[in-house]
Amino acid sequence: MQQKILILDFGSQYTQLIARRVRELNVYSEIVPYNKLPEINDSIQGIILSGSPFSVTDVRALHPEMNKIIGKKPVLAVCYGAQYIAKHYGGKVLPSDKREYGKAHLTNIQTDPIFEGIREPQVWMSHGDTIAEIPNGFHLLAGTESIEVAAYCSDKNTFTQPVYCLQFHPEVTHSLDGKTLLKNFVTRIAGCTDSWTPDSFVATTVQELRQKIGDEKVLLGLSGGVDSSVAAMLLHRAIGERLFCFFIDNGLLRKNEFEDVLKSYQGLGLNIKGIDAKTNFLNELKGISDPEKKRKIIGRVFIEVFENEANKLDDIQWLAQGTIYPDVIESVSVHGPSVTIKSHHNVGGLPEKLNLKIVEPLRMLFKDEVRLVGKSLDLPPHILKRHPFPGPGLAIRILGDITPQKVALLQEADAIFIDHLKKYDLYDEVWQAGVILLPVQSVGVMGDERTYEQAVALRAVSSVDGMTAEWSHLPYDFLGTVSGEIINNVRGINRVVYDISTKPPATIEWE
Repeated sequence: MQQKILILDFGSQYTQLIARRVRELNVYSEIVPYNKLPEINDSIQGIILSGSPFSVTDVRALHPEMNKIIGKKPVLAVCYGAQYIAKHYGGKVLPSDKREYGKAHLTNIQTDPIFEGIREPQVWMSHGDTIAEIPNGFHLLAGTESIEVAAYCSDKNTFTQPVYCLQFHPEVTHSLDGKTLLKNFVTRIAGCTDSWTPDSFVATTVQELRQKIGDEKVLLGLSGGVDSSVAAMLLHRAIGERLFCFFIDNGLLRKNEFEDVLKSYQGLGLNIKGIDAKTNFLNELKGISDPEKKRKIIGRVFIEVFENEANKLDDIQWLAQGTIYPDVIESVSVHGPSVTIKSHHNVGGLPEKLNLKIVEPLRMLFKDEVRLVGKSLDLPPHILKRHPFPGPGLAIRILGDITPQKVALLQEADAIFIDHLKKYDLYDEVWQAGVILLPVQSVGVMGDERTYEQAVALRAVSSVDGMTAEWSHLPYDFLGTVSGEIINNVRGINRVVYDISTKPPATIEWE
């Protein structure tokens, strides 16, 4: 039985980061909403309570079922979790005189397994309430220069399992020894072993896929990206030739991408059919400028093309999808499915239309973990290191209506940018990059002639999984070279700008 740490989500922006930090210790972690607690079985070694944007003193406070948690397994309560335990067991939590946010240093650190190996006392605070008094049956572990209670835990005989409570966030990098603290809880206190590795994931998943699918057939829509490629290789290892893959050219791919992607899969043993559907998509998108309408049209046409091709195959029972863990978490978040920022282009609706069962081999992995699993599967670097590319493709990088001419213009500019990133050894330093065709024209001069042509924006970001992103600080000389190459070689573009927006508040894509 696979060991795991269960993380109860109270809506904190850092909840996923806690899960990632635990997994970096080669221990499996799983996030569930605080109000959807599963049965606490033998596979769960410990429970972590996350922070929250709510206050425990507020009428909107989130109330977990403490009787199902405390005493069942070792507990680590972070921020809101620590404040909730203090209040629930008779301590005192009060609004802070001022919001405690930022770096702090632990003081009066007591000897305890949770602090074993801690050398750097800097931690990160982010809370509006403070614990004024800890409950009876608990004792103080540390304070800071500004608050008395930064960490406390249950006395040895208070509960059958220990309860550790932290006012700070050990999961963020600003808590310099936070990872050591988490490791102490996960391994020393909860007793987990570091056995959850990419190799073990592959072995377990392949076995589970064989049991789940049996002798039946699976259909998968490939994109050329990391997620679908790794999903395909896992399925191929499990069921071999009974996996059928489609790669659809929607006319909105990068320059030569349809041919390049098909070529990149050669030698991997996958059963792939390339489908040229450019005309279908571009005809349906004609005259459409609204980004949400573009996405929905592309999703609808994708389903129509996919369905038409799938009907040519006999006896398919399963549809595989490259769903990853952030998608799963968002769909079962504390507040329900997230507000729609943009529609996602995937095969939503296909299972019902084709009457297929769903298999999602990557649904419990974060993006960086998918790459590690792909490496374990011996996928070539040119696939594993490929930048993410949006499902709607260049449609959401052409602001305004879409024409074949605009697509061709953007493909040329984009190819120059990506090729130069590779040429100057910057491609692997950037998480995602692309060019956006702006719906404006600007005045320029070429030779002795005045021009009135298109402007484009270069976008390059650094990130781990795309949930947050920082604009990439590319060298000025490099940006100048790319700008010159685009303007001199792509007829119709006379101005290049660089996007220096972070996510949030901006998104990575412009539409």
